[in-house]
Amino acid sequence: MRDEMPYTARVIRPDRAPAFRDPGIRNGFVHVPATITTQPTRTALLPAKARVAAVVPAVPQISLQGVQKTYPNGTVALRDVTLEIPKQDFVFLVGPSGAGKSTLVRLLIREEKATAGSIHIEGQDLSRLKRRHLPYLRRKIGMVFQDFKLLPNLTVFQNVAFALRVTEGALRHLKPKVEEVLSIVGLEGKESKYPDQLSGGEQQRVAIARALVHDPRIFLADEPTGNLDPATSWEIIQLLLQINARGTTVLMATHNREIVDVMRRRVVAIEGGQIVRDEDAGGYHAPALESH
Repeated sequence: MRDEMPYTARVIRPDRAPAFRDPGIRNGFVHVPATITTQPTRTALLPAKARVAAVVPAVPQISLQGVQKTYPNGTVALRDVTLEIPKQDFVFLVGPSGAGKSTLVRLLIREEKATAGSIHIEGQDLSRLKRRHLPYLRRKIGMVFQDFKLLPNLTVFQNVAFALRVTEGALRHLKPKVEEVLSIVGLEGKESKYPDQLSGGEQQRVAIARALVHDPRIFLADEPTGNLDPATSWEIIQLLLQINARGTTVLMATHNREIVDVMRRRVVAIEGGQIVRDEDAGGYHAPALESH
């Protein structure tokens, strides 16, 4: 039998690597990814079988395929939405009021059911999920809202601990876990305060701590800076970046143009219940077409 020819990889010097843009297609329309540079990869030096395994695409952490949501009064909130979000992505969901952003978020936590199409979270089909299994789904997902949704008669510590009791039951090490997440969001020393004794930014930090306490793999934020001043809004965004850097996927619905334009993360735009743009390193509005 003839010996297999050894595999050799052509190494490209970084200073000579060509930069290119590939428009590609995503969700049925032109997708504009960030500029990338061709570089040598470690997979080029692997044996043939290992190279094949290394390039097999991973199952997306969040997947919506042909999703439609129609309410009993005939209002169509989402139309044929197809969207895939890989693990540890950071995605801004933008669009005018009533476009369908909040509906999409509610579908992901199974607060509502899709009328048609399929939704999978980490491979789990939400349409087949029984009600008694919903707490297990929501244990994977942290959620924060524009209006914080704190319990006014509970202290900061109790608000965060309450989330653990609801999802996990009475835990032996509840106090250290609550203290850990309060430290992450910068609320040490505020444990005994009540929500009405806190600023808006501090209340949102409590809400984020409550969402983080059960170590979610996905973090959904529905207009988390909507009631905050610009400086406080940026503090909350920095927290979301830290959460993302720890390995958590972040999906944030927002109307805040400045934050989206400065951050230059993946942007998914919804209008009239349909995805009209999905752009890596995008801005709040679609880029103007260059004239020739």
